[in-house]
Amino acid sequence: MNLTNYHSHTSFCDGHAPMEEFVIEAIHQGFASYGISSHAPLPFPTRWTMNKEEVSAYFEAFYRLKKKYQGEIDLYIGMEIDYLDEQSNPSIDYFQLLPLDYRIGSVHLLSDDKGEIVDIDCSKEKFKEKIYTYFHYDLKGVVLAYYSKLMSMVELGGFDFVGHADKIAFNASYYQPGVTEQDWYKKLLTGLFVLIAEKGLMMEINTKAYHKLGVFYPNEKHFSLINQLHIPVLVNSDAHYPALINDGRAEAFQALKSVGIEQVMELVAGKWCKSSIVI
Repeated sequence: MNLTNYHSHTSFCDGHAPMEEFVIEAIHQGFASYGISSHAPLPFPTRWTMNKEEVSAYFEAFYRLKKKYQGEIDLYIGMEIDYLDEQSNPSIDYFQLLPLDYRIGSVHLLSDDKGEIVDIDCSKEKFKEKIYTYFHYDLKGVVLAYYSKLMSMVELGGFDFVGHADKIAFNASYYQPGVTEQDWYKKLLTGLFVLIAEKGLMMEINTKAYHKLGVFYPNEKHFSLINQLHIPVLVNSDAHYPALINDGRAEAFQALKSVGIEQVMELVAGKWCKSSIVI
C-alpha cells in the first residue's frame, strides 16, 4: 500500500508529540518506512524550528529509536530546511555535513521592504493581514518573491525534494480569487516545475490540508504537468500529530493515477527507489 511518509514534525520543532509516538503509530499502521523531518535551525530563534543547540539531541533520539525498532520499520532522519537567502539554505556546508538521510527544501519566509522577515505560511486570514501590514496590498509582489526564492533554492540544490510546492496558492486565492488562473501566475508555476525537472529533483505531494481544506500542495490540477515533465513524486502527510501520518494518502494516489502517474518514490535501504502505486 506504499505506506511511507518522509515529512513529519515532532516536539523537536512544531509537532505535537514526541518522536517515538510517531514511530509507534507508523508501526501500528504497517508502514514500511518512516522519516522524521523537523524544521531545521534558522539564523534566528523561532517558535517552529529547532535551535542549533538541539540538533545533537535530535540525532541521539532518532538513533535510539532506530535501534529500538530495528526489524519492525525502516526509520530515516531528515530535516525540512528553509531557503532564506544565499547564506541560509539547504546547500550550505552546515546542512550538507549533517548525517541526514535526506533533506527537504521549502520556503516559508519572505522579507518586506524594510528587511523584516515575515512568515507567510499561515492561515488565510493572517496571510491577508500580512499583505496589508507588510507588503502594501501587493499580492503579486509577494507571489513573485515567493517563486523567486523557490527558483533560487532549486538552482542551488542540496536537497532531495521540494516541500509543498505552490503552497502560497491557497492563501493567494483567498486574498484574490482567480489569481492562480492568470497567465503570469501560470507562467511562474510552470517555470518552477520545469526547473525542478531539469535539476533532477523530486517533488512531494503534500496531503496535510486535504481533509481540512480539500487541496493538495501542489494543487491536483498541476499533476498532469508533473507527469508531462516526468518529475518523480512522493506522497507525504506533513504530519504534526501521530494520528495524521497517513492522512490524505489514498486520495493522493487516486489523483496521481488518474493523470497517468503510476509510481512514487520511497527509501529502500537508504536509496530512493520507484514503487508502483497500489490502491
